[in-house]
Amino acid sequence: MKTEDFDYFLPKELIAQTPLKKRDTSKMMALNRFNDKYKDDVFANFINYLNPGDTLVLNDTKVLPARLIGIKYETGAVVELLMLKELGADSWECLCRPAKRVKEGTIINFSDKLKALCTKVGNDGLRNFKLIYSGILLEILDELGEVPLPPYITQKLDDKNRYQTVYAKNVGSAAAPTAGLHFTKDYLEKIKAKGVNIAFITLHVGLGTFRPVVVEDVTKHEMHEEYYEMSSEVAELLNNTRKNGKRIIAVGTTTTRTLETIASDEGKFKAQSGLTKIFIYPGYKFKGIDALLTNFHLPKSTLIMLISAFAGKKGVLDAYKHAVDSKYRFFSFGDCMFITGEDI
Repeated sequence: MKTEDFDYFLPKELIAQTPLKKRDTSKMMALNRFNDKYKDDVFANFINYLNPGDTLVLNDTKVLPARLIGIKYETGAVVELLMLKELGADSWECLCRPAKRVKEGTIINFSDKLKALCTKVGNDGLRNFKLIYSGILLEILDELGEVPLPPYITQKLDDKNRYQTVYAKNVGSAAAPTAGLHFTKDYLEKIKAKGVNIAFITLHVGLGTFRPVVVEDVTKHEMHEEYYEMSSEVAELLNNTRKNGKRIIAVGTTTTRTLETIASDEGKFKAQSGLTKIFIYPGYKFKGIDALLTNFHLPKSTLIMLISAFAGKKGVLDAYKHAVDSKYRFFSFGDCMFITGEDI
Protein backbone atom coordinates (compact mmCIF):
# COMPACT_ATOMS: atom_id res chain seq x y z
CA MET A 1 0.00 0.00 0.00
CA LYS A 2 1.62 3.23 -1.18
CA THR A 3 1.30 6.71 0.30
CA GLU A 4 0.81 8.03 -3.25
CA ASP A 5 -2.43 6.04 -3.44
CA PHE A 6 -4.01 8.59 -1.09
CA ASP A 7 -3.09 11.68 -3.09
CA TYR A 8 -5.60 14.00 -4.74
CA PHE A 9 -5.51 17.39 -6.44
CA LEU A 10 -6.53 20.34 -4.26
CA PRO A 11 -6.39 23.96 -5.46
CA LYS A 12 -4.87 26.18 -2.77
CA GLU A 13 -7.84 28.53 -2.86
CA LEU A 14 -10.04 25.78 -1.38
CA ILE A 15 -8.00 25.65 1.84
CA ALA A 16 -10.16 27.55 4.36
CA GLN A 17 -8.05 30.27 5.95
CA THR A 18 -10.68 31.61 8.35
CA PRO A 19 -13.71 30.14 10.10
CA LEU A 20 -17.21 30.96 8.89
CA LYS A 21 -19.03 33.74 10.73
CA LYS A 22 -21.35 31.16 12.29
CA ARG A 23 -20.02 27.76 13.33
CA ASP A 24 -22.99 25.70 12.17
CA THR A 25 -23.41 27.11 8.64
CA SER A 26 -20.89 24.96 6.77
CA LYS A 27 -21.66 22.61 3.93
CA MET A 28 -21.74 18.89 4.61
CA MET A 29 -21.38 15.95 2.26
CA ALA A 30 -23.13 12.73 3.26
CA LEU A 31 -21.42 9.51 2.12
CA ASN A 32 -22.74 5.95 2.36
CA ARG A 33 -19.72 3.83 3.24
CA PHE A 34 -21.21 0.67 1.75
CA ASN A 35 -22.35 1.77 -1.70
CA ASP A 36 -20.17 4.90 -2.28
CA LYS A 37 -23.22 7.10 -2.89
CA TYR A 38 -22.91 10.69 -1.73
CA LYS A 39 -24.98 13.83 -1.70
CA ASP A 40 -24.49 17.50 -0.93
CA ASP A 41 -26.11 18.83 2.21
CA VAL A 42 -25.49 21.36 4.98
CA PHE A 43 -24.36 20.82 8.56
CA ALA A 44 -27.59 22.34 9.84
CA ASN A 45 -29.26 19.12 8.63
CA PHE A 46 -26.82 16.83 10.46
CA ILE A 47 -29.45 16.27 13.16
CA ASN A 48 -31.70 14.64 10.55
CA TYR A 49 -29.18 11.82 10.16
CA LEU A 50 -29.31 11.01 13.89
CA ASN A 51 -31.80 8.64 15.53
CA PRO A 52 -33.11 8.59 19.12
CA GLY A 53 -30.92 6.29 21.19
CA ASP A 54 -27.80 6.89 19.11
CA THR A 55 -24.75 8.16 21.00
CA LEU A 56 -22.71 11.04 19.63
CA VAL A 57 -19.14 10.99 20.97
CA LEU A 58 -17.01 14.15 21.07
CA ASN A 59 -13.43 14.90 22.10
CA ASP A 60 -13.42 17.52 24.87
CA THR A 61 -9.70 18.31 24.70
CA LYS A 62 -8.74 21.98 24.82
CA VAL A 63 -5.94 23.53 22.79
CA LEU A 64 -3.10 24.89 24.88
CA PRO A 65 -1.83 28.33 23.76
CA ALA A 66 1.41 26.46 23.32
CA ARG A 67 3.27 28.36 20.60
CA LEU A 68 5.94 30.48 22.28
CA ILE A 69 8.45 32.88 20.72
CA GLY A 70 11.54 33.52 22.81
CA ILE A 71 15.14 34.68 22.75
CA LYS A 72 18.13 32.41 23.21
CA TYR A 73 19.80 33.65 26.39
CA GLU A 74 23.38 33.33 25.14
CA THR A 75 23.08 34.93 21.69
CA GLY A 76 19.73 36.71 21.40
CA ALA A 77 18.65 34.46 18.51
CA VAL A 78 14.89 34.02 18.09
CA VAL A 79 13.57 30.52 18.89
CA GLU A 80 10.03 29.17 18.55
CA LEU A 81 8.71 26.38 20.76
CA LEU A 82 5.55 24.35 20.33
CA MET A 83 4.70 22.58 23.57
CA LEU A 84 3.51 19.08 22.70
CA LYS A 85 3.42 16.83 25.75
CA GLU A 86 3.69 17.35 29.49
CA LEU A 87 6.31 15.03 30.99
CA GLY A 88 5.76 15.95 34.64
CA ALA A 89 7.59 18.19 37.12
CA ASP A 90 7.26 21.22 34.78
CA SER A 91 9.03 19.37 31.97
CA TRP A 92 7.63 19.34 28.42
CA GLU A 93 8.41 17.74 25.11
CA CYS A 94 8.49 20.53 22.53
CA LEU A 95 8.94 20.98 18.81
CA CYS A 96 11.72 23.51 18.38
CA ARG A 97 12.50 25.81 15.44
CA PRO A 98 15.22 26.32 14.36
CA ALA A 99 16.25 23.21 16.27
CA LYS A 100 19.95 23.51 15.41
CA ARG A 101 20.21 26.57 17.68
CA VAL A 102 19.12 24.64 20.75
CA LYS A 103 21.49 22.26 22.51
CA GLU A 104 21.28 20.64 25.92
CA GLY A 105 21.74 23.41 28.48
CA THR A 106 20.37 26.17 26.23
CA ILE A 107 18.14 28.68 28.05
CA ILE A 108 15.33 30.45 26.19
CA ASN A 109 13.82 33.58 27.67
CA PHE A 110 10.17 34.40 26.94
CA SER A 111 9.56 37.10 29.56
CA ASP A 112 10.44 37.93 33.13
CA LYS A 113 7.81 35.33 34.08
CA LEU A 114 8.90 32.39 31.93
CA LYS A 115 12.15 30.73 30.83
CA ALA A 116 12.90 27.26 29.46
CA LEU A 117 16.02 25.12 29.95
CA CYS A 118 16.75 22.44 27.34
CA THR A 119 17.36 19.14 29.15
CA LYS A 120 17.35 16.66 26.27
CA VAL A 121 17.92 16.75 22.50
CA GLY A 122 15.76 14.44 20.38
CA ASN A 123 15.23 13.80 16.67
CA ASP A 124 13.14 15.74 14.14
CA GLY A 125 13.33 19.01 16.06
CA LEU A 126 12.12 17.56 19.35
CA ARG A 127 13.60 18.84 22.60
CA ASN A 128 12.73 18.40 26.28
CA PHE A 129 12.56 21.58 28.35
CA LYS A 130 12.31 22.36 32.04
CA LEU A 131 10.05 25.39 32.45
CA ILE A 132 11.12 28.01 34.99
CA TYR A 133 8.33 30.42 35.89
CA SER A 134 6.71 32.47 38.63
CA GLY A 135 2.94 32.27 39.02
CA ILE A 136 0.39 29.93 37.42
CA LEU A 137 1.62 28.35 34.19
CA LEU A 138 -1.72 28.33 32.35
CA GLU A 139 -2.22 32.02 33.11
CA ILE A 140 1.28 32.78 31.82
CA LEU A 141 0.63 30.79 28.63
CA ASP A 142 -2.67 32.61 28.10
CA GLU A 143 -0.69 35.85 28.28
CA LEU A 144 2.39 34.88 26.25
CA GLY A 145 1.39 31.94 24.09
CA GLU A 146 -0.43 31.72 20.79
CA VAL A 147 -2.80 29.04 19.54
CA PRO A 148 -0.66 26.83 17.26
CA LEU A 149 -2.59 26.94 13.99
CA PRO A 150 -1.69 24.34 11.34
CA PRO A 151 0.96 25.45 8.83
CA TYR A 152 -1.53 25.59 5.94
CA ILE A 153 -3.39 28.44 7.70
CA THR A 154 -1.46 31.58 6.93
CA GLN A 155 -3.92 34.23 8.11
CA LYS A 156 -3.97 35.42 11.72
CA LEU A 157 -7.00 34.35 13.74
CA ASP A 158 -8.96 37.31 15.10
CA ASP A 159 -10.62 35.31 17.87
CA LYS A 160 -8.50 32.45 19.23
CA ASN A 161 -11.64 30.82 20.68
CA ARG A 162 -12.70 29.94 17.12
CA TYR A 163 -9.95 27.32 17.16
CA GLN A 164 -11.57 25.75 20.23
CA THR A 165 -14.75 23.67 20.31
CA VAL A 166 -17.59 25.12 22.40
CA TYR A 167 -17.27 22.10 24.73
CA ALA A 168 -13.46 22.20 25.10
CA LYS A 169 -12.60 21.37 28.70
CA ASN A 170 -9.41 19.40 29.32
CA VAL A 171 -6.31 21.42 28.42
CA GLY A 172 -3.52 19.56 26.66
CA SER A 173 -3.74 19.61 22.86
CA ALA A 174 -1.39 21.09 20.29
CA ALA A 175 -4.25 21.21 17.76
CA ALA A 176 -8.05 21.30 17.84
CA PRO A 177 -10.30 18.31 17.08
CA THR A 178 -11.66 20.27 14.13
CA ALA A 179 -14.76 18.22 13.27
CA GLY A 180 -16.19 19.56 16.52
CA LEU A 181 -15.76 23.19 15.49
CA HIS A 182 -19.10 23.05 13.63
CA PHE A 183 -21.17 22.61 16.78
CA THR A 184 -22.77 25.38 18.83
CA LYS A 185 -24.17 24.91 22.33
CA ASP A 186 -27.70 25.45 21.00
CA TYR A 187 -27.22 22.80 18.31
CA LEU A 188 -26.00 20.27 20.86
CA GLU A 189 -29.11 20.98 22.94
CA LYS A 190 -31.31 20.31 19.89
CA ILE A 191 -29.53 17.00 19.38
CA LYS A 192 -30.14 16.06 23.03
CA ALA A 193 -33.80 17.05 22.71
CA LYS A 194 -34.16 14.54 19.87
CA GLY A 195 -33.20 11.74 22.27
CA VAL A 196 -29.61 11.36 21.09
CA ASN A 197 -27.04 10.71 23.82
CA ILE A 198 -23.96 12.94 23.94
CA ALA A 199 -20.75 11.57 25.44
CA PHE A 200 -17.27 13.02 25.86
CA ILE A 201 -13.88 11.35 25.71
CA THR A 202 -10.46 13.02 25.72
CA LEU A 203 -7.55 12.65 23.34
CA HIS A 204 -4.83 15.29 23.51
CA VAL A 205 -3.76 15.94 19.92
CA GLY A 206 0.01 15.94 19.58
CA LEU A 207 2.83 15.82 17.06
CA GLY A 208 1.10 13.27 14.84
CA THR A 209 -1.19 16.01 13.57
CA PHE A 210 1.78 17.93 12.17
CA ARG A 211 3.84 15.03 10.86
CA PRO A 212 3.41 14.19 7.16
CA VAL A 213 3.67 10.63 5.92
CA VAL A 214 7.10 10.61 4.31
CA VAL A 215 7.58 6.87 3.80
CA GLU A 216 6.61 5.29 0.50
CA ASP A 217 5.05 2.25 2.16
CA VAL A 218 2.07 3.27 4.34
CA THR A 219 2.64 0.39 6.74
CA LYS A 220 6.09 1.74 7.65
CA HIS A 221 4.74 5.02 9.05
CA GLU A 222 4.91 5.35 12.83
CA MET A 223 2.42 7.47 14.77
CA HIS A 224 3.36 9.68 17.71
CA GLU A 225 1.96 8.79 21.13
CA GLU A 226 -1.07 10.75 22.35
CA TYR A 227 -2.81 10.65 25.74
CA TYR A 228 -6.45 9.52 25.92
CA GLU A 229 -9.03 8.72 28.56
CA MET A 230 -12.61 7.43 28.89
CA SER A 231 -14.71 7.42 32.06
CA SER A 232 -16.69 4.45 33.36
CA GLU A 233 -19.93 6.39 32.78
CA VAL A 234 -19.14 6.86 29.10
CA ALA A 235 -18.07 3.25 28.71
CA GLU A 236 -21.36 2.08 30.21
CA LEU A 237 -23.36 4.41 27.93
CA LEU A 238 -21.56 3.11 24.84
CA ASN A 239 -22.08 -0.51 25.85
CA ASN A 240 -25.78 0.13 26.42
CA THR A 241 -26.01 1.89 23.05
CA ARG A 242 -24.68 -1.22 21.36
CA LYS A 243 -26.88 -3.49 23.50
CA ASN A 244 -29.94 -1.53 22.37
CA GLY A 245 -29.01 -1.87 18.69
CA LYS A 246 -28.24 1.84 18.27
CA ARG A 247 -25.25 3.56 16.67
CA ILE A 248 -22.06 5.02 18.09
CA ILE A 249 -21.25 8.12 16.02
CA ALA A 250 -17.78 9.61 16.35
CA VAL A 251 -17.16 13.31 15.85
CA GLY A 252 -13.71 13.49 14.31
CA THR A 253 -10.75 11.23 13.71
CA THR A 254 -9.33 11.85 17.20
CA THR A 255 -12.53 10.51 18.76
CA THR A 256 -12.44 7.59 16.33
CA ARG A 257 -8.86 6.71 17.26
CA THR A 258 -9.74 6.81 20.96
CA LEU A 259 -12.80 4.59 20.57
CA GLU A 260 -10.90 2.12 18.40
CA THR A 261 -8.04 2.03 20.92
CA ILE A 262 -10.38 1.13 23.77
CA ALA A 263 -12.95 -1.12 22.06
CA SER A 264 -12.50 -4.85 22.49
CA ASP A 265 -12.76 -7.24 19.56
CA GLU A 266 -16.42 -7.65 20.52
CA GLY A 267 -16.96 -3.87 20.42
CA LYS A 268 -17.25 -3.41 24.18
CA PHE A 269 -15.79 -0.53 26.17
CA LYS A 270 -14.33 -0.02 29.63
CA ALA A 271 -12.95 2.93 31.55
CA GLN A 272 -9.39 3.41 30.39
CA SER A 273 -6.60 5.93 29.99
CA GLY A 274 -3.11 5.82 28.57
CA LEU A 275 -1.10 6.52 25.45
CA THR A 276 -2.13 5.43 21.97
CA LYS A 277 -0.17 5.14 18.74
CA ILE A 278 -2.99 3.51 16.80
CA PHE A 279 -2.62 3.96 13.03
CA ILE A 280 -5.75 3.15 11.03
CA TYR A 281 -5.47 2.51 7.29
CA PRO A 282 -7.34 0.31 4.77
CA GLY A 283 -7.61 -3.27 5.94
CA TYR A 284 -8.37 -2.25 9.52
CA LYS A 285 -11.50 -3.80 11.06
CA PHE A 286 -13.51 -1.20 12.96
CA LYS A 287 -14.86 -2.24 16.36
CA GLY A 288 -15.86 0.99 18.07
CA ILE A 289 -17.82 3.22 15.68
CA ASP A 290 -20.77 2.96 13.31
CA ALA A 291 -20.66 6.41 11.69
CA LEU A 292 -18.27 9.36 11.55
CA LEU A 293 -18.50 13.12 11.15
CA THR A 294 -15.20 14.50 9.89
CA ASN A 295 -13.67 17.38 7.99
CA PHE A 296 -11.87 17.10 4.62
CA HIS A 297 -8.25 16.07 5.12
CA LEU A 298 -4.84 16.67 3.59
CA PRO A 299 -3.67 14.55 0.66
CA LYS A 300 -1.49 11.58 1.67
CA SER A 301 -2.23 12.16 5.38
CA THR A 302 -2.92 9.57 8.06
CA LEU A 303 -6.40 11.08 8.40
CA ILE A 304 -7.47 10.45 4.81
CA MET A 305 -6.08 6.94 5.27
CA LEU A 306 -8.31 6.49 8.32
CA ILE A 307 -11.50 7.52 6.54
CA SER A 308 -10.48 5.41 3.54
CA ALA A 309 -10.29 2.46 5.90
CA PHE A 310 -13.81 3.25 7.11
CA ALA A 311 -15.51 4.08 3.79
CA GLY A 312 -13.23 2.57 1.15
CA LYS A 313 -10.48 4.41 -0.73
CA LYS A 314 -12.34 4.61 -4.05
CA GLY A 315 -15.51 5.97 -2.46
CA VAL A 316 -13.58 8.54 -0.45
CA LEU A 317 -11.45 9.77 -3.35
CA ASP A 318 -14.50 9.98 -5.65
CA ALA A 319 -16.30 12.02 -3.01
CA TYR A 320 -13.24 14.24 -2.55
CA LYS A 321 -13.10 14.90 -6.30
CA HIS A 322 -16.73 15.98 -6.16
CA ALA A 323 -15.95 18.21 -3.17
CA VAL A 324 -13.15 19.89 -5.12
CA ASP A 325 -15.34 20.34 -8.20
CA SER A 326 -18.12 21.76 -5.99
CA LYS A 327 -15.69 24.10 -4.22
CA TYR A 328 -16.11 22.78 -0.72
CA ARG A 329 -13.86 24.41 1.89
CA PHE A 330 -11.07 22.11 3.09
CA PHE A 331 -9.16 21.32 6.29
CA SER A 332 -9.49 22.76 9.81
CA PHE A 333 -11.87 25.67 9.16
CA GLY A 334 -13.55 23.94 6.22
CA ASP A 335 -16.72 21.99 5.52
CA CYS A 336 -17.48 18.49 6.76
CA MET A 337 -18.46 15.00 5.67
CA PHE A 338 -20.80 12.55 7.40
CA ILE A 339 -19.93 8.92 6.69
CA THR A 340 -22.72 6.51 7.51
CA GLY A 341 -23.85 3.00 6.73
CA GLU A 342 -27.48 4.04 6.31
CA ASP A 343 -29.30 5.25 3.22
CA ILE A 344 -28.74 8.93 2.51
